[in-house]
This record gives sequence, C-alpha cells and structure tokens, in this order.
Amino acid sequence: MEVRSAANPKDVKNYTTERLREEFLIQGLFTVDKVKMVYSHVDRIIVGSVCPTKPTVLEAGDELRAKYFLERREMGIINIGPKGTVTVDGVPYELDTRDGLYIGMGSKEIIFSSADSRNPAKFYFNSAPAHKTYPIEKIEISKAAPARLGSKEECNERTIYKYIHPEGAKSCQLVMGMTILEPGSIWNTMPCHTHDRRMEVYLYFNIPQDSIVFHFMGEPEETRHIIMRNEEAVISPSWSIHSGAGTKNYTFIWGMVGENQVFADMDGVDLKTIK
Repeated sequence: MEVRSAANPKDVKNYTTERLREEFLIQGLFTVDKVKMVYSHVDRIIVGSVCPTKPTVLEAGDELRAKYFLERREMGIINIGPKGTVTVDGVPYELDTRDGLYIGMGSKEIIFSSADSRNPAKFYFNSAPAHKTYPIEKIEISKAAPARLGSKEECNERTIYKYIHPEGAKSCQLVMGMTILEPGSIWNTMPCHTHDRRMEVYLYFNIPQDSIVFHFMGEPEETRHIIMRNEEAVISPSWSIHSGAGTKNYTFIWGMVGENQVFADMDGVDLKTIK
C-alpha cells in the first residue's frame, strides 16, 4: 500500500508538472492479480483496485495496524469490467459491469473473484474510516435512478448515478457514484466548485486509447491541470476544484469522504473569478 501525505495549497502553487502528478495522480490500477492501493492522508481515504484471475483476499497490511481491512473502516466497490463476485464473510455478491457494493465496518473476510479468469473483472474501491456499522448493500446500475443533466450547447450532457448516499445505500461518511458523458460532450463539473467539508477522488475510464482528459485542479484563482489517461485516478483535496475536459466523451467514478454527505453541499466558483 502506497502512503501519500496531504498537500498545502500554498506549496502546490510551486509544483512542477511531475511533482503534481506524483502527489495527486494514481496510475497502475487494474493490474492483473495485483491489489493496488493508495492511502491518502487527505481524510484518510484508501483508493484501490483488484483485477483477479483467481480468488484474491483483501488484506489490511501493516499500514492500517488492524486485524482485518474493515475493522475500523467501510468501503464502496464498483465493477467496471466483466462479471465478478465479491464474497463477504462467506456471502457472495455477484457484480455485473457497473454494479456496486457497499460493505460496512466490521466485515472480516473480503474475497474478489472473476466469472471468467481469461477476462477478469475490474473492481475499483474507495474506503474511509468509520465509527458505525451500516448494512451490506448491492447497488445494481439497472435499478439506480439516473439524473440527466447538462446540454449539447454546453458540451456536458451526462447521466449521474448515485450508488452510496443518504437516500440510497447508507454509509458512515463515504459517498460514491458514477457519471457517464454522452457522445459529443466533454466537460464535467463546470462551472466548477469546491467543498471544504469533504475531499474527492475521480477515476476516469472508458477513455479511448487516442484520447486524454485534462483534469483541472488547484485553488480557483490559480488553477493547475493533470493529463489523465484511461483507468487513472486523481486525488482532489477539499480546497481544490475538480473538473475535466476530454478530447472525447468518457466516464468517471466519484468518491467523497469527509464531514458532510449532502451531494449539493458545494461552494460554487463564478467563471468570472477562475484563473
């Protein structure tokens, strides 16, 4: 498990491109038969992936100083690949493409497996510290209520699916969902915002090989950008904007951890002030 420290916005203003990528970009996700995890000191979120050809147990590791991974944590999982199964304390939960699963604090054994080892599932997860146990809940995308936003004129027609949130699968502090942009739309979260009460992580995927996404971050008055390619994630501290523009449409998973779970709790940034 890789551990990353939090970053002060005053310092980030002086980062080079490479330093910016080193601190905030997460690469190497979905490597076959490798559990990839990044532990961020920003609200102590853990971002990870599993792409198993054989049953793979999620271990706590020395970094957590815990008997098992969810001893003091909760987690949300979304499968972006072929069909797979997450088995929690002996109970299997089959996840088709884009299905999700919430697992509450106290679940001891978590095993990831694929329906076809030749075409393995791609499990992406976010985990946050927890102080209360909520029930395990499978979230099928086919049953999630889609929210359609944006317009062709603004190049941001998109559908938002909320998986883990106060009106859906309940959690201690984790909020998680997915946004799918329509063909011809490239912008997400613009006009942009910050939310001082929580941080966020984006996983960008379904990006064609010949395409990229410009992820914009930083304080509104002094923005920066990171070039994102397929199946890469980026950490967004609470003081930073988080918005993207692709050379083609794409999909992204958003996960939030922090003080407030209310989706609309945002501090909007006027386009006249952004620099």
